[in-house]
Amino acid sequence: MTHQEIIAQLPYTKPFLFVDTLDAVSENGTEGTYTFSQDEYFYVGHFKDYPITPGVILTECMAQIGLVCLGIYLIDGLTPEDKIALVSNDVNFYEPVLPGEKVTVISEKEYFRFGKLKCKVKMLNALGKVVCKGTISGVIFQNKKQGN
Repeated sequence: MTHQEIIAQLPYTKPFLFVDTLDAVSENGTEGTYTFSQDEYFYVGHFKDYPITPGVILTECMAQIGLVCLGIYLIDGLTPEDKIALVSNDVNFYEPVLPGEKVTVISEKEYFRFGKLKCKVKMLNALGKVVCKGTISGVIFQNKKQGN
């Protein structure tokens, strides 16, 4: 699958799609980017007079690039009946992400078995500083119809 085909299969649309590019994908991980535009819906009121990207959104961005894109690659594409669900995360935050910032997400597969995918994921800002990092796990539910 091409990088664009993987992005096209993501089960998200704007305003909840946090993948601009998928720059690398292999059996072992992914790398991709997203730029948080100045007018993202979640900046209104978070925080008053000093908007920063909420940690839950940073985690979602890491999950989309680092886990879901990798899962789609590993199963060679989603069918409309397949589902990917986040089941756990443990993420630490080190730097804020401000409106207009571009981030890079890098994931490394820890394991993929019995439909469960676990990855080490980190997010870097444009200066190469670690914004946040941790582990994210998800489950891929594939519709495996048996044919005779």
